Amino acid sequence: MTIVLYIIIFMYCLAIIVLIYGFTKVNTIEYTGLTPKTKFSIIVPFRNEAENLPILLASLSKLNYPMELFEVILVDDESKESFEVPNLKFKVSVINNIRVSNSPKKDAIVTAMQMVTTDWIITTDADCVVNANWLLTLDNYIQLHDVAMIAGAVTYDCGNSFLHHFQQLDLTSLQGATIGSFGIKKGFMCNGANFAYTKSFFQELNGFEGNAGIVSGDDVFLLQNAIAKSPEEVHYLKSENNIVITKPMNDWRSLFYQRVRWASKTSSYQSSFGKGLGLLVFAGNLSWLLILGSWILDLTSFQNVFLVFTLKFSVDTVLIYKTNQFLTKTKVQYLILSSLFYPFFSTSVALYSLFGKYEWKGRSFTK
Repeated sequence: MTIVLYIIIFMYCLAIIVLIYGFTKVNTIEYTGLTPKTKFSIIVPFRNEAENLPILLASLSKLNYPMELFEVILVDDESKESFEVPNLKFKVSVINNIRVSNSPKKDAIVTAMQMVTTDWIITTDADCVVNANWLLTLDNYIQLHDVAMIAGAVTYDCGNSFLHHFQQLDLTSLQGATIGSFGIKKGFMCNGANFAYTKSFFQELNGFEGNAGIVSGDDVFLLQNAIAKSPEEVHYLKSENNIVITKPMNDWRSLFYQRVRWASKTSSYQSSFGKGLGLLVFAGNLSWLLILGSWILDLTSFQNVFLVFTLKFSVDTVLIYKTNQFLTKTKVQYLILSSLFYPFFSTSVALYSLFGKYEWKGRSFTK
């Protein structure tokens, strides 16, 4: 039994090494020298975000991009208070979400799609801040490439607490896996806080048909459908100018539920690579816990436990450091403590996501 656990850890490490290789294969692009010409509609689903929306809109007002070339569509998903849009130089519309499925966010995007007159759409979240060259970088990339869908990076605006840095390390590893998978032409994951695609491509993919009953996944399922249909038209834009900053959770309960929501869609992935990697990551973390338990029960030696931890920690650290260097200027903190705690956290999230309820935006959901 112990040998099987060691084999799983070894396979896990090989998978992370492949992702590290893939990360290095995706070129960083910062070119913004072309005259802007792409028109964008920025869709922002929101629920009770009166505190965050002004910050997002303020960052959009500072975009280094012609104001007449983009509009913002805010989709209100039954907020307790109505949001009054401040006086801005670009067009902002506030519409009510039309609920027709189990997924509020997918419904919001479909609702906004009825108002969209541009070909290019970008989704982001109400608690985000965008880079001044966000749209300019996207526009230049679109002009230079034959592309219909673009995934971009997301990072956290962290405080100094262990909770915040733990989330940053977790998100960093997810972003590293995302970029790495694109580098080996096995892209399967993205983040809806920084996701762009054409309206015509969305319609060609039949939108969220087939997964509307799954609460989350407005980004991942659409991406996987797109890659299955036209992989050459789906790109990852690795650019510091294109990174979107969002807020971390401020308590462990909210973080746990958020990660459960993210994990609950894995079994419905269309990508066999994504399913396999998700299963291997779960098995790798569970195997480490079982090996640790074997040592506590005196069934294996401390030397073996130390060797396994060092191997796993080393490959994880390389991916995290490479990705963190791209995502943020914030130094990696609490790395060893997070590495020891993460297997307990991620395994609990994965197991709970199979059957547990979770809360999101003041509502309760089941898988």
